[in-house]
Amino acid sequence: MVRQAVVGDKGLVVGHAGFHGPPDEVGMVEIGYSVAPDFRRQGYARLALIELFRRAAAETAVTTVRATISPDNVASLATISGFGFVEVGEQWDEEDGRELVFEAPARRVPPA
Repeated sequence: MVRQAVVGDKGLVVGHAGFHGPPDEVGMVEIGYSVAPDFRRQGYARLALIELFRRAAAETAVTTVRATISPDNVASLATISGFGFVEVGEQWDEEDGRELVFEAPARRVPPA
């Protein structure tokens, strides 16, 4: 499930955010988000994370939110700080290469 992030009166698409699929057998959902280059460093990724946490918390089957991020993606690593994510390991992704794996409780109240 992917949702578009929009802003402004004209419905300008600035990126996308969503879940890679339904919760697994232990209640984990993996999130993904991307902001178009022209709109980066304006807080859109952070707002998308807040909304993803709100949606995850609304589903009783979801207990954990997972994010996988390249160790070189400094901006995304900075974006997730303050959301309660803890690094729990790493993995190899066929498309993206090495990724760090982070998890946070789904019911954590996102920062304002």
